[in-house]
Amino acid sequence: MKLRLFFLIVSVIALFVLNIFFGSVHIDATEVLHTLFPFLPDDFLSNIPHGLPPHDGGELGRGSAVSYIILGSRLPTAFTAMLAGAGLATAGLLLQTAFHNPLAGPSILGISSGANLGVAIVMLAFGGTITAGLYTWSGYLAVVGAALLGSLLIMALLLFFSSLLKNNLMLLITGIMVGYVTSSAISLLNFLASVENIQSFLIWGMGNFNSVSLQQMPLFATLCIVGLVMAFLLIKPLNAILLGENYAINLGINIQRTRHLLLLATGILTAVITAYCGPVAFLGLATPHVAFLLLGTSNHRILLPTTMLTGSLLALLCNLLCTLPSTTVIPLNAITPILGAPVILYIILRRKA
Repeated sequence: MKLRLFFLIVSVIALFVLNIFFGSVHIDATEVLHTLFPFLPDDFLSNIPHGLPPHDGGELGRGSAVSYIILGSRLPTAFTAMLAGAGLATAGLLLQTAFHNPLAGPSILGISSGANLGVAIVMLAFGGTITAGLYTWSGYLAVVGAALLGSLLIMALLLFFSSLLKNNLMLLITGIMVGYVTSSAISLLNFLASVENIQSFLIWGMGNFNSVSLQQMPLFATLCIVGLVMAFLLIKPLNAILLGENYAINLGINIQRTRHLLLLATGILTAVITAYCGPVAFLGLATPHVAFLLLGTSNHRILLPTTMLTGSLLALLCNLLCTLPSTTVIPLNAITPILGAPVILYIILRRKA
């Protein structure tokens, strides 16, 4: 088991490095190293292999263009993929454990639908610009703000219902219904919007990890880490809930408080990642199953960190596959179902057998 964890850590580091060295634009390995480590001597850099042939038919020289691509794009994108993958996978594991449902994911409670609705209102109803008195918000800031606000409003609504409903299944159905309502509102906005606004909304909905800049990274990383730390604090209650709620109550676990903390942690992770990266499909749903297949144990003391590492690994792999084709970047949600759908089908067929 320790060997598998070590293999996961090494794989995450290797994919992180590959995400920095390779992309849709070819940059020589020596240029990448010089940009990352400007203090390295030229004699050392001259011994580094040049790597793959250029995708675009030419080489980029050392300068501001290379620095921008490496430090301004690839490095924050790799960090974003690593954090987003871990966050979505953790949210999926928390929900699947709490609701005893192997097909529960971050989108099932409607929190990501709330983000979609917020972005839809900004892009489809207001054309990407919101004006309130003397203040105007437009572009990326308006989109992220609207996504966060929409997610947090749905999360607040779910916390309210959680205090009224004692049954987890009823709360799950309530979240699904909330998701249906927000989807209906988005469909109506799509029907009334212009072609240009619809196209912008569809592009956002394809998901990407390259929308977090170095300046925005501290806030994004802090919020993700807060959600992940909250998940670690729930390890003991989650292990008890696996044996049944009555057993957990006998152990002194406060089920209502645990559910509120679980919804809060899941809401923070889903809201922040969806706001910055768009609605990323399948990672939160499939990753916990992959981690369970690797370990064969439901003990969250081991399963939770393994799920985080597996989520980071899969997200980095998807991002690498998206950026490898020459001169273009494939939408993220065109890659994630290819990796996630077979896992879900395997789980369904195995349970049926």
